[in-house]
Amino acid sequence: MGIIICSALLFMTPLFTDIPQCALAAIVISAVTGLVDYEEAIFLWGIDKKDFFLWAMTFTTTLTFGIEIGVLVGVGFSLAFVIHESANPHIAVLGRLPGTTVYRNTLQYPEAYTYNGIVVVRVDAPIYFANISYIKDRLREYELKLPNSNRGPDVGRVYFVILEMSPVTYIDSSAVQALKDLHQEYKARDIQIAIANPNRQVHLLLSRAGIIDMIGAGWCFVRVHDAVQVCLQHVRSSSSNAIKLSPQASGNLTESPKAQQRYGFLRNLWKAQDGNGSAGDEAQSLLRQNLV
Repeated sequence: MGIIICSALLFMTPLFTDIPQCALAAIVISAVTGLVDYEEAIFLWGIDKKDFFLWAMTFTTTLTFGIEIGVLVGVGFSLAFVIHESANPHIAVLGRLPGTTVYRNTLQYPEAYTYNGIVVVRVDAPIYFANISYIKDRLREYELKLPNSNRGPDVGRVYFVILEMSPVTYIDSSAVQALKDLHQEYKARDIQIAIANPNRQVHLLLSRAGIIDMIGAGWCFVRVHDAVQVCLQHVRSSSSNAIKLSPQASGNLTESPKAQQRYGFLRNLWKAQDGNGSAGDEAQSLLRQNLV
């Protein structure tokens, strides 16, 4: 036995020179294998390919260049995805569900129908400098590419654009200026903008910026259905395919008592939220009268 050991030490040691490195590598691989969550990767692949791509990119970069660079690459790609999603928000054309006054995405609900000459658009994000250009481009696209409308008289083009603003939680100064420019463009082409269901902060900002007065206080509605009905009245009242917007449809709709009540409801609603009980009673009275 001793002879064998001595022979191994004298003649076979070159064969064992790489054993320490191999043993260390085996230990590291065994430890890292337990840290890799393969089930999470499979889950991300099935749920969201972008998240899987981010996981794979961070994993590969970490193995190749180290933890610090891997983390930086992962954070960088995450920020890039967030900026892209923010600059390209989801915008939906809404249609009316049959038998209801509810308006939903026409792509999600194919049975929802729209009205000729009226486009209802919902922006599912805050409006600010990073995405206002994209939003304006989409609105122009909807104007040129008419949706498949199947209700109302055939007028051949869009005369009313209704912005459903309930998901819009914030508007900055750049977006305000862009909305003013958009209003001027629409006005030159005899297109009227209507605003439906803005929250308190957005409504006050639009009021201070003069947009409410510019488009007409009577074109600010609590519900999408109210805005559609008013626009539909103008479409149906036209005697030909070329609609001539009346003075009421050019920003002076608040002259009618019903329009004054409708616009006053928004202001009373904000007061009611501040704890003004009498304003809240008045708002409930308007709701019972089905004026909003």
